[in-house]
Amino acid sequence: MFPTVFSEKPWMTLLACVISYLIGSVSTGILTSKAANGPDLRTVGSKNTGASNVQRTMGWKYGLITFFGDILKGVLSCWIGILLTGDHMGALLAGLFAVIGHNWPVFFSFKGGKGVATSCGVMCFCFPLPAVICYVLAALLIAWKRYISLGSMFLLVSYAVLVSVTYSGPWKVFVILWSIVLAALCIIRHHANIGRLLKGNENKLGKKI
Repeated sequence: MFPTVFSEKPWMTLLACVISYLIGSVSTGILTSKAANGPDLRTVGSKNTGASNVQRTMGWKYGLITFFGDILKGVLSCWIGILLTGDHMGALLAGLFAVIGHNWPVFFSFKGGKGVATSCGVMCFCFPLPAVICYVLAALLIAWKRYISLGSMFLLVSYAVLVSVTYSGPWKVFVILWSIVLAALCIIRHHANIGRLLKGNENKLGKKI
């Protein structure tokens, strides 16, 4: 059920997870805002440090910088996971901890973003074909409904479904659980958005605070 990285390289696996959590904890949004003399993202808009809040409070330029910076955190963490464990499953674990670090960063009082951009990097590194398919579908949904939150949740849920039904490797149960946890983290962080979507007052794409 569980990969050999737990039994054969437990300390290297633990090290990869700790390093990845710390990488995830480096908030691209906060650093970008400080460099641009912007607001404290934890006190404005949706009060999170992700790319969506940066875009709404500071504009598209800084939103995109934050988005791609957060993607890079996920990719870098997965690469470190493979480097330290020598196993693709190490990349999955490291990527998951990067998302956790982004959402609850130790460097910023555990107040972070929603993990979508970092998850995008992890998704593409770990299972690129399902990731690309889900990127396209989520982008179409966002273009249609203009709700980034809805598209983000759809992205992670559809990825979990697609990975679960297409992966046929030796650690299938672990991979399915991993993809479900990744989607669950996204949904948990979007709980307030879900409430606004149900009430019909969720902010749409391009709306500034």
